[in-house]
Amino acid sequence: MSNTNIRKIVECAIMIALATVLSYISIFQAPMGGSITAFSQVPIVIIGYRYGFKWGAFTGVVHGLLQMLLQGLGNFAYVKGIGSYLILIFMDYLIAFAVLGIGGAIFRKVIKQQAVAIGIGAALASLLRFACHFISGVTIWGEYADGWKSVWAYSFGYNGFYMLFEGIITVVGVVALSIFFDFKKPNLIRTKS
Repeated sequence: MSNTNIRKIVECAIMIALATVLSYISIFQAPMGGSITAFSQVPIVIIGYRYGFKWGAFTGVVHGLLQMLLQGLGNFAYVKGIGSYLILIFMDYLIAFAVLGIGGAIFRKVIKQQAVAIGIGAALASLLRFACHFISGVTIWGEYADGWKSVWAYSFGYNGFYMLFEGIITVVGVVALSIFFDFKKPNLIRTKS
């Protein structure tokens, strides 16, 4: 294994650990799951921007798996059937967090200005993560839609509320960090142009 790959693996592990720690710093906790955290999506988006789709998606999936094991195992008690379990695993955890790394990678070669590329990527990643939770909300969490006009409105409102703020915090975080760091450089040092 090359030194470059070892470095990437170590960085991914560090960013997964950082994202996991930040996920415990909750600004707002929704009553039935979902929370607004202190920049917990930022490390995964940055890895995607630094190293591309494969590394970003891999890092997101591992982080999603940790989220499921550390914070989400209790959710399995509320759903029944293999289909519901699969939707829970993939839409609330694995795919939902994989898109964060993918979102970070989308515009890295298309838009030259780092802050713009990673900011738009973070916004898109948050939107894709919302879409995953929205699908999960409609398909397996619909029984909690009492008082809502429809399960669609319930899932949109419930997931949209916390994901909107989570997305804004993520965009602000990656754009602010991109002012000080050059994520495409191995040493992250920004040179004046």
